[in-house]
Amino acid sequence: MTSVTTPKVFGAGLIALDLVIGPDPGEPVRSWAGGTCGNVLSILAFLGWDAYPIARMNSDPASDRVRSDMARWGVHLDWANCMPTSHTPIIVQEIRRGRDGRPKHRFSWACPHCGEWLPSFKAITVTAADAIIPALDGASVFFLDRLSRATLTLAAEASSRGALVVFEPSGKSTDKLMAEAIALAHVVKYADERLTGIEGVMADSSATLLEVQTLGEQGLKYRHRLNRGVSDWEQMSAIPAPRLADTCGSGDWCTAGFIARAAVGGQDGLRRIGTSGVQSALRYGQALASWNCGFEGARGGMYSVQPEDFAVQIDQLVDGQFDAPMGRTIETASAQPIGCPACPPSPLAARAAQSGRRKHAA
Repeated sequence: MTSVTTPKVFGAGLIALDLVIGPDPGEPVRSWAGGTCGNVLSILAFLGWDAYPIARMNSDPASDRVRSDMARWGVHLDWANCMPTSHTPIIVQEIRRGRDGRPKHRFSWACPHCGEWLPSFKAITVTAADAIIPALDGASVFFLDRLSRATLTLAAEASSRGALVVFEPSGKSTDKLMAEAIALAHVVKYADERLTGIEGVMADSSATLLEVQTLGEQGLKYRHRLNRGVSDWEQMSAIPAPRLADTCGSGDWCTAGFIARAAVGGQDGLRRIGTSGVQSALRYGQALASWNCGFEGARGGMYSVQPEDFAVQIDQLVDGQFDAPMGRTIETASAQPIGCPACPPSPLAARAAQSGRRKHAA
């Protein structure tokens, strides 16, 4: 009898608390684990992977909320509280309707009440990374979206053990760490709204096997080095969203979907599936991205659709047969209001608290 090992992913980068304000002023403020790394790992856990975020969460309310939310989906928190601990980043996402009725979102890193900057990302230390290295054995993927010496050390160690290194740059940079990340990563994915291209991705000295640029409503394009030499760019049209409530997080769903289908076997696994497997995995990622647009928040659908219904809906989307995501609300808001740690309760927290009192009274 052959045993089946659950694939394992480690991730280091932006793991934050998302405070989501919907277009309806009567709705509560919702709070979920977020950030690119936080979303990708939570989605992969939802898809059946063992996911291990690497972060410096402390005991503040935002950290507690992020840990609670991630644990709900089976994310492993062994390395979520690396020393020295720090406040978890908080990001405010406001969803508004444009004149054409289409949703638009805006991010803020400042408290809307006192105006102070909300906690920002802080990378783990080299000392913390040294303790994590032995745990990387057996990992299929190492994901990173923020750079530091400690993160690159872990990525290199994971790569030496056969893991596929997936890098999503958060912005343009020409520093030494960026160059090292590009040389090290096997998959480099970025959005055209942030970067028009990245120098050196397919250089002879880089490990890159696949470069993906997402193009919003136009889909994505990719090139690879799975055969001899670097391929030409191939473009894939997007899967139209059956319902458009919010586009936030769709890129993270695309990344997680691709990883889930292409990277179970790490570096060797990506090479084995070849060009047809890469295209199929990217298409699956596009289906997840399209499905996600039907819900508010970067991962709102995970709280509205049961896993068995999710799988059916994604299959239908891939086949072009699905009309609109449907589901019931499983959870809409945090159990407690989360606000800025630098000031008294903010309007965000007050609004969430008031909603909670109304719900309790009902």
